[in-house]
Order: sequence, then structure tokens, then C-alpha cells
Amino acid sequence: MPPALTAARAAPLHVLEVVGNAIVGGMESWVERFIERMPRERFRFTALVPVEGPFADRLRSLGAEVHTVPMADDPSWVSLQTTLALVQSQLVDVLHAHLPRAHVLAGLVGRLAERPVIATLHGREVGMLDLEVHRATGSHLCVVCRPSHRHALGLGVRPEQLSCVPNGVDTAMFQPRLRGHRTLRESLGLPQDATLLGFVGRLSPEKGPEVFLQAMHVLARRHVGAHAVIVGDGPMRASLIAQAEQLGLEGRVHLIGLREDMPAVYPELDVVVSTSHSEAMPLALMEAMACGLPVVATRVGGVPDLVQDGHTGWLAAPGDFHGTGQHCATLLADEALRRRMGRHARERVVARFDLGACVDGMAQLIERLAAPANAEAALAMPTRQFLRQS
Repeated sequence: MPPALTAARAAPLHVLEVVGNAIVGGMESWVERFIERMPRERFRFTALVPVEGPFADRLRSLGAEVHTVPMADDPSWVSLQTTLALVQSQLVDVLHAHLPRAHVLAGLVGRLAERPVIATLHGREVGMLDLEVHRATGSHLCVVCRPSHRHALGLGVRPEQLSCVPNGVDTAMFQPRLRGHRTLRESLGLPQDATLLGFVGRLSPEKGPEVFLQAMHVLARRHVGAHAVIVGDGPMRASLIAQAEQLGLEGRVHLIGLREDMPAVYPELDVVVSTSHSEAMPLALMEAMACGLPVVATRVGGVPDLVQDGHTGWLAAPGDFHGTGQHCATLLADEALRRRMGRHARERVVARFDLGACVDGMAQLIERLAAPANAEAALAMPTRQFLRQS
């Protein structure tokens, strides 16, 4: 057995977070909150990221030691050697990967170093690369919603190598606040009584921001005073600006880029909209609901587990901009309905999706896989068993 997995433990478990991206996104936020909330008497963290930048700096501010190494779908020998040396010299107990390219690196190094590997899959489906790495290296897959769990089982992932730990939100950080003076409206040059919809997410095709603009076009016909803010950045930014102009929404749709003060931004919104074509358990919706906001979202992935249609908000089919716009119009026309749905949204997130439960679930999983007996059993599985499954 490797030295880090022997005998009774007095020191905290050493977890290497292998993160395949370093932008501002839901996955990165999840990793930050996870490291921040995990009990220091039981765990310590090192992080491996592809590039230096604000994300790496934030992880360091949380007490994690951070290293950079190139990550690719086919990792170089330098990346493998560097990561293996880090795991062995720092006595890492468990590798925890996020995104397929990180899973490849962690899976191979974990196999070489005889350390257990967990891959948290933040998306709706198990991708082919994640599945191949799992079958080849025996990594443990952790999904964040029930549809993803069913999908993994349907692909032949064995139940003992699969866990479901739903995403959670910090309900103390994200909570309703008295609006008072609406500084967001002031910064946008809007009247203080203007109604304001929000889209929060990466401006990329899977998030469907173009559908949000089409829904806003539908809404504008019924609610002439409505405005919208798009919070985030990404490759579709320029095309969305052009689309807003084509739809005649100039001056009514405001792209405000990335924001680091979202706990203060959400309470200034009236409704939050998610028009994603694919999701698992989106953090932006959780954060909005924790802040007491009703939501309108597409019926994809784990979203129906989060949003109770007609109770905490409304659900629409993917791409249904007309239905999405109509639901938004209904909410903006009825303040009492918005308040009631927002109150129910907050209650549901506090009861079912608080970050504490997510952290506890991951802590138990890491400790279980790091236990010597479990680690030996997982690492002793013959390679031919992986080949048969594929």
C-alpha cells in the first residue's frame, strides 16, 4: 500500500483537486465553495489547474496550495510526470477531477500511484471520454443530479463505482435582502421602478442566451417597461449584441459582463431566467432561488428536481422562447405572485439544496474511498474487467 493509505490517520486527508479549466463558471465556483467549506481538521487541499489567473489566486486565498500543469485530452509525458511526482512527494490521498481532460490526467496518475480517483461530472450526461477513463482506470464517478445518475447506470457504470451528490448553494451568502436604493438600475440609467429580468451564465451555445433574447422580444410586446441584464461572458457576446439590435431591443437588454458581487446583484432582479439547452443542476438557478426570486427555466437535466413548476417558478421546453416570454410576462404583471413564488423558492433551496449537505456528502465519499480496504479493493480490480465492460 502507498504510505499515505496505511495505518490509522492523525493528519487530515490530503486531496488533490485537478481542475480542467480556470474561467469564471459554475464548476469553478463549485470548487471554490467546496474547498472553503470542507472541515480543515479532516481535509487539506492542493489544486492543479491549467493556467495561472484569478481562479488560482482565489484558491490560494482559501488556503490551498496551487500548481499549474498543461491539460489536454491526451496529456503529455511532462504533465503526467509532474502530476505523479506531486502526488507521491506530497503524499496525496485522493485525486478529485473536474472536466474530462482533468479526469484523463487524474485517472492515469491515480492508477500509476495507486491512489483512488473521484471524477465529479458537472454536466447532464456522461461523455465518452469520461466513460473511457472510468472503464480504463477504475475511477469513481460522482454526478450532481438524478438524470445523470440514471444515464450513467444505463451506460453500464456499476453502482458501487457511482455516486450522486447534488449541487448545493450557500444559503447564508445568497439570501433575500431589502432592496432599498437599487444601485444596478442607477448604474444602467434606469428608473428605480423598472422591472428587471436576469440571465446569469456563460455566453455559449449550451446556455441558450439567444433563446433568452427571443423570449425578451416576446415579453416586450406585453410589458413595455421591462428590461433585462445578461451577466456573464463568452464566445457569443458579439452575436448577442447584434441579435438584440435586430430584435429592436437596444436600450432594453444590458450585457454587464462578469460580476463578483452576485449576492448583491440577485436581490435587485425581479425574475431570473435560464434558457439552457443542456444542464445538470445549475448553480445560477440555485443562487437566484436562495435569494428569494422566482425563476423561469427550461425543463432539462436536473432542473425539474430543483424548480417546482407553478410553485417556485415556471418550466418551459428547450428552445420555447414564446412560452418562456409568456411566463415572464405573467410574473412581471403580478407582484404578489412573484413574492409568493420567490418565498417558496427560498424555502425549497434551504430544505433540499443547501451547500452543507453537498459538502457532507462529498466528505463522506472521499473518506470512504480513501479507507485502505476500499482503496485496495478498487485498485486490485483486473484490467480485463474494464475491457469487458467496454
